[in-house]
Amino acid sequence: MKRAKPVTIATLTTEKTKPMQFSFWEQDTYFSNIDVLVVGSGIVGLNAALHLKTTQPRLKVMVVERGLLPTGASSKNAGFACFGSPTELLEDLARHTEDEVFGLVERRWKGLQRLRRNLGDATIDYNRWGGYELFEPAQQELYEQSIAQLPYLNKHLQTIVGEPAIYRTADEKIDVFGFKGISHLIESTAEGQIDTGKMILALTQKVQSLGVIILNNLEVLQLHDDGKTIVATTHRGVNLKARAALVATNGFARQLLPDLPVVPARAQVLITKPIVGLRLKGTFHFDRGYYYFRNIGNRVLFGGARNLDFITEETTEFALTDLIQNRLDELLQQVILPETPYEVEQRWSGIMGMGPAKTTIVQPISERISCSVRLSGMGIAIGSLVGEEGAELVMQQL
Repeated sequence: MKRAKPVTIATLTTEKTKPMQFSFWEQDTYFSNIDVLVVGSGIVGLNAALHLKTTQPRLKVMVVERGLLPTGASSKNAGFACFGSPTELLEDLARHTEDEVFGLVERRWKGLQRLRRNLGDATIDYNRWGGYELFEPAQQELYEQSIAQLPYLNKHLQTIVGEPAIYRTADEKIDVFGFKGISHLIESTAEGQIDTGKMILALTQKVQSLGVIILNNLEVLQLHDDGKTIVATTHRGVNLKARAALVATNGFARQLLPDLPVVPARAQVLITKPIVGLRLKGTFHFDRGYYYFRNIGNRVLFGGARNLDFITEETTEFALTDLIQNRLDELLQQVILPETPYEVEQRWSGIMGMGPAKTTIVQPISERISCSVRLSGMGIAIGSLVGEEGAELVMQQL
């Protein structure tokens, strides 16, 4: 085989710390003879490591993470075990083929089942309490269009989920949940929710139990592929050598792979303190999925509104903005909890990976570097599959 030309993937400009010194034991145990280096310890990176070790147990796999915890969205998201609301699917069908849209729905559904099978429902606190799409009076035309297409959507979803009438009207629950200013509800009976913190912790513990090495607070600045080995330069002056590498940094992917069509998308979220007598149970979407909320026990988590300012929210900076937080506060008070006393306890943001299409990018970058990125806000649903697909690519490169 003709030797590939050396490839260097990106160099980040960041503050470097002093080079670290290691003992013989540390160097020999941690940094020698690495087979696969996975960049990113979120749901994709950890599932890739899991698949590598369960398929080829003798591989030495190292996962490196820039943050103390996963940096992007894997442990910062809302924990929706969903596969698409009616209006989202109809909007996708207007721009993509039927096969493309329902093929993606099938991947999301299969990914959710894979996640549940890998970790167990009790471990991730999975509850199938159903999901709901809300419609305001001004959205009557959109609602009528959605209702007209429910038989069509349900027919396709039955072939995927194996259950009839996944989507159905649920207007009778508006008063049950206590919403104000909402005229219609459509229920998704197959939708659920999980605890994303428990999920990431369980994935981390599972891969570690298989022998995967995880190093946190170690940012990769550059990947170099000379055709035989990859070298990862880090912000601590540590050079990691491996036989192959997988980039699984999703919304941060272009920092290492600048040519990829991946756009960072910040999602801002808040959560209330416990609410006595909370009437909500399930996962909820409205305005084409740009707003989403759920119960966490007797709290309400509420996020979204990036459609108010797409440009500002195309960032890898973790921050909150008055525009979005004020809108979340307004809707929480006026629509979701209009007659319920509550206090907001915490606010945060996470970084997703979007692009011109909702399809994931799982592809080789060079002879020994691959990527698994662009989850389009559906990491919980599809991350397990995307991680496994990335692992399969890597094994072909070894």
